[in-house]
Amino acid sequence: MSFRREKYIPKGGPDGGNGGRGGNVYLEATTSLQTLADFEFERRFSAESGRPGQGARRNGRMGQDLVIPVPCGTLVFDAFSSEPLADLVEPGDRFLAARGGRGGRGNTVFASSSRRTPRFSENGTPGEERTLRLELKLIADVGLVGLPNAGKSSLLAALSKAQPKIAAYPFTTLSPNLGVLAVDDERVVLADVPGLIEGSHLNLGLGLAFLRHIERTRFLVHVLDLSDGPGLDSVLNQWETVRNEFRQYNPALLETPTLIAGNKIDLLEGKNLPEQVRADFEKRGFRFFPVSALTGEGIEHLAEAIVDWSRSFPRPSGETRLIAMQEEENPAGQSPRKRDVVQIVKLRAGGGYRVVHSRLEEAVLRYNFEQDEAVHRFSLLLARYRVEELLEEAGAKEGDFVYVGETEFTFKPERAVEQPSKQDGEA
Repeated sequence: MSFRREKYIPKGGPDGGNGGRGGNVYLEATTSLQTLADFEFERRFSAESGRPGQGARRNGRMGQDLVIPVPCGTLVFDAFSSEPLADLVEPGDRFLAARGGRGGRGNTVFASSSRRTPRFSENGTPGEERTLRLELKLIADVGLVGLPNAGKSSLLAALSKAQPKIAAYPFTTLSPNLGVLAVDDERVVLADVPGLIEGSHLNLGLGLAFLRHIERTRFLVHVLDLSDGPGLDSVLNQWETVRNEFRQYNPALLETPTLIAGNKIDLLEGKNLPEQVRADFEKRGFRFFPVSALTGEGIEHLAEAIVDWSRSFPRPSGETRLIAMQEEENPAGQSPRKRDVVQIVKLRAGGGYRVVHSRLEEAVLRYNFEQDEAVHRFSLLLARYRVEELLEEAGAKEGDFVYVGETEFTFKPERAVEQPSKQDGEA
């Protein structure tokens, strides 16, 4: 609230400027990130606040928007209701996570021909505050799946230029490794998904944290360890364990096109097992490739098959899917929706009453009650919605606490002030 005061102009008009809007917070998909690990260390983000208005009709600057980068394939959920809000698939996909608050209006806005000196201005409204849950579903063309120590990381290194950390103990891979298989004009992105154990669908081991990564792949390469045990039964047990986890987590994964790679043939004493495994999987309708990630035997044939399949199963075009609720427009011919009715809620804890109405709650946020005119305007607003009568009908007495939004008032009905109080002993 400001008025123009200059030499020879002692009674200049109002010149208070408006406050600037607060910045918005966005989530944006980018290829520069592969995991959500950064959010383990920083979980609270705020955009810049708008600047206050000043005299001489100078409006405040708007706050800078905050753009938070997330990896492609990030799903956004409401942390409390688990409602899906966005699916950020392609680089540049954006989701408005929280909207900045509106700036307050200066007293210049309220000047008119009948009110030349408004001594009233508004506060800005707070920006939105939301708690979100982020979930990553990796985006890759091919997923390498199998039990721990099946040799997926070694096979990824043999097929591509990736250099994953490789060791001989369970859960070596704690996050998906990506590699690129480049043959002629084809560039196929491979993902080494961490090893699954029996019970992964119940979130045992690394569990659900990585089962979800295979849902976006175009097809799978199931890696089996041919040296794990004697005979065909040991190899088929690996196959059935992983397939059962798929079945329990999402049966649709069983329909994903799959190639079979029998790894570690360099450790086999005889050559009969790969042919037995091949014959069994061909009966099931799957192509089988015996390979050795260590010596490179069979890698070329597997790479050619992967490239051929990538041409047969083209990459689906991704899109951002916003699922937030939107207001429906009134159908043609129907009257517009009526204004919300004021609701009075009697509070049990601590007593008092709460007035529920969007217009009144917004006014409490925007009005500066240190200004006399703001108090007067708010009292007129209460009278327009008959809040005093509704409180009395609900049983409110003078002196009771009344809450509008987060602001507390003491109930003092105007009729109680105007009428003389009764004398002690009167009926």
